[in-house]
Amino acid sequence: MKYDVIIIGSGLSGLAAGIRLAMFNKKVLIVEKHTVVGGLNSFYTRKHRMIDVGLHAMTNYAPKGARNTPLGKLLKQLRFSHDDFRLHEQEMSEIRFPDKCLRFTNDFELLKQEVREQFPDEIDGFMRLVARMESFDELSLTTSEWTSARDILAGYISDPVLIDMLFCPLMYYGNASERDMDFYQFVIMFKSIFMEGFAKPVGGMHYILNLMVDRYKSLGGELRMGAEVQSINSAKGVFESLTLADGGQLKADAVISSMGRIETFKRCEPALAKEVSSESSAGQVSFMESLFALDQEPKDLGYDRSIVFFCTGDRFRYEVPKDLIDISSGVLCCPNNFKYPEPLTEGMIRLTNLASFGLWDALPRRDYIDAKKEWRTRALENLFTFFPDFRDSVVFLDSFTPKTILKYTGHLNGAVYGSPVKAKDGTTPIRNLFICGTDQGFLGIVGATLSGISMANLHILQKKVAPDA
Repeated sequence: MKYDVIIIGSGLSGLAAGIRLAMFNKKVLIVEKHTVVGGLNSFYTRKHRMIDVGLHAMTNYAPKGARNTPLGKLLKQLRFSHDDFRLHEQEMSEIRFPDKCLRFTNDFELLKQEVREQFPDEIDGFMRLVARMESFDELSLTTSEWTSARDILAGYISDPVLIDMLFCPLMYYGNASERDMDFYQFVIMFKSIFMEGFAKPVGGMHYILNLMVDRYKSLGGELRMGAEVQSINSAKGVFESLTLADGGQLKADAVISSMGRIETFKRCEPALAKEVSSESSAGQVSFMESLFALDQEPKDLGYDRSIVFFCTGDRFRYEVPKDLIDISSGVLCCPNNFKYPEPLTEGMIRLTNLASFGLWDALPRRDYIDAKKEWRTRALENLFTFFPDFRDSVVFLDSFTPKTILKYTGHLNGAVYGSPVKAKDGTTPIRNLFICGTDQGFLGIVGATLSGISMANLHILQKKVAPDA
């Protein structure tokens, strides 16, 4: 059987591309190597608990009726209503450093006020930076030269602490590069976190993913689970077919891959696979995450923020740590502290720290579990220099490492945000093979979804992503 388009991967970008194409009567197949959909934003079950893998919160929140926004475009393009996503806003989040704290909500005015109070000498430069970002087209699909966000910020802000505080949430929630960001990605994340904000759906990613799968199938799209792609076959630079791990062959006029740029090329013709294997552009940034179910609300234990981005050191370092994890910074998320119509059934705290894939991967199997326990304890003890100790209230805990991320996503080095080298227009050296998702360059949950829509529109439907499309 021949398809119009085959999509590799059933994460948010793959599902969005599939929905968009099926809406226009394309014969579409999504192939997924695992038994559950979601990719980097999937879910799993432990002790009767449904746990989100990647979702601390959705960025890019926009209120009902706001159409010319990333979320508004997503809903319009996929023909969902705002109510369909069941989103509820954060209460309040913060960036906490040893001597400074910046609070923020989905009202950008609060962050402006906080900067004015905490960094009075920097407010004018900060506002000029904001004006520059407001006029910047960060969603352009034209690839431009890499531009250092640190260099640009240094032209507006002189206090290194404020610069670090602005970088901390943006890097943790979407940066594939160590120490710096491409300025267009800085702008994407700044707008999505600070100018738009956080929300969570009732039912978490399990609900959102089921919503998208149901829409895709209702439009006639096919989804094949347990179908790992072994090779992407081409002749004279033109895509021809896919070979699956079980030996099956699939043909299509085009393929959209969400598995990552380098990961995709490694399954292509030998010359291309050899070329990318010699590149140094594989992503390196990964994380360890620990989840703690509690016997009471986090607020009752002194945790009243939705999300806290923290640094306990003198300077914020966003790089592969020299130890298994870097306990000096991280993200603390309390899913209970969102404006849900009904309280969650159980308290939950999530702790995320930078981690080294190489060091975790080198551990003998017998030492791996012990290392998770040891470094989880170290991370908590450092956290409790800032926050109250909640360990007596823990009724369940679990942790995953970069090795877990590699196993379930296929991303080299467990790199959550893929390669620092992005393919903004989604093209590859092979005609009719396109990239969407993490390595296309849009960031966050809404960004990943828009990536799939954009690549389907641009390369298959030849439609521009616009509010009225």
